[in-house]
Amino acid sequence: MSTTPVTAPVTAPVTDYASEFAGRTALVTGAASGIGLATARRLGAGGAHVVIADFNAEGAEKAAAELTAEGLSAAAVELDVTRPASVEAAVRFAVDTFGGLDLAVNNAGIGGPSAPTGEYDIDAYDRVVRTNLDGVFYSMRYELPVIEAGGKGGAIVNVASILGSVAFAGSPAYVAAKHGVVGLTKSAAAEYAARGIRVNAVGPGFIETPLLREMDQAAYDGLVGLHPAGRLGRSEEVAELIVFLLSDRASFVAGSYHLVDGAYTAV
Repeated sequence: MSTTPVTAPVTAPVTDYASEFAGRTALVTGAASGIGLATARRLGAGGAHVVIADFNAEGAEKAAAELTAEGLSAAAVELDVTRPASVEAAVRFAVDTFGGLDLAVNNAGIGGPSAPTGEYDIDAYDRVVRTNLDGVFYSMRYELPVIEAGGKGGAIVNVASILGSVAFAGSPAYVAAKHGVVGLTKSAAAEYAARGIRVNAVGPGFIETPLLREMDQAAYDGLVGLHPAGRLGRSEEVAELIVFLLSDRASFVAGSYHLVDGAYTAV
């Protein structure tokens, strides 16, 4: 039995990154700060209309105002990823505001307390899993049909973690949720690749934040020492990987999980 391979159309290499996402709308969850904000800014710089979605409504509005002041196209919406109705409303907001949805970055997440599995608070476990895993499912549940209905294809990136591939003592809920995000990403990718929607995940290492800088110096230095690169990552470095995966430059990349961790998981 012979088969005829399906050849994807060949597109010219992108050289003008300022218009790479022109005419496309992107929804970024957890975008009021950190990786989410860096990604939203990078997408906006590439010409996308960006929806800044965050549980912190004031922070989302401030972030959208910052991007708008920079000459980018952005709007803010309050979002609680643990509530399906809130996610559905955020997706509808993107469509109502910018006319559709083409790209999504499911980045919203929380850390949770630290404790051994046998002592972990059950309510805390539920909160972490609802936000970090269920929230990604709810997001894709409403994003995918809208992207598909647009008829132009699209891409989604789910923000997992290095702890989607390795363990971290004292963080059973976070580790379980992030492993789940990787599996959920692969399942969605297998289902939607033939429909023109690529789904991938990224696994950031520990990223430099003001909160980490408030750590005891010895603890901070110990955390840095876990990264062979000799430092923590920056939000902008993760954003570059996310934006690449959303772009047509990654047109044959689907169902994959990309680490950006300064070789943390290599040793």
